[in-house]
Amino acid sequence: MYTGIVVGTVVATVKEESLEGVPFLVVQKLENGRKTSKFIAADQTRQAGPGDFVYLIGSKEASTIFRKKYIPVDASIVGFIDDYHEEL
Repeated sequence: MYTGIVVGTVVATVKEESLEGVPFLVVQKLENGRKTSKFIAADQTRQAGPGDFVYLIGSKEASTIFRKKYIPVDASIVGFIDDYHEEL
């Protein structure tokens, strides 16, 4: 599990069939309370938007959020962070 801040959206013209209708967001990863130069595309199943602090799960567990068969995602947003107390 890791944290990040949503910085934008992803537009895909072609997707895997099981991902049709699933929007993706660009998330900048946070490490030790600081923004990193690492970005990841994560599925938007929790109505997050730009500027939101979120926590994510990765790997195989990321696809279990859909409660269907496994689908090809590497990261899923699973919740929001209301307050972030470290200096960014």
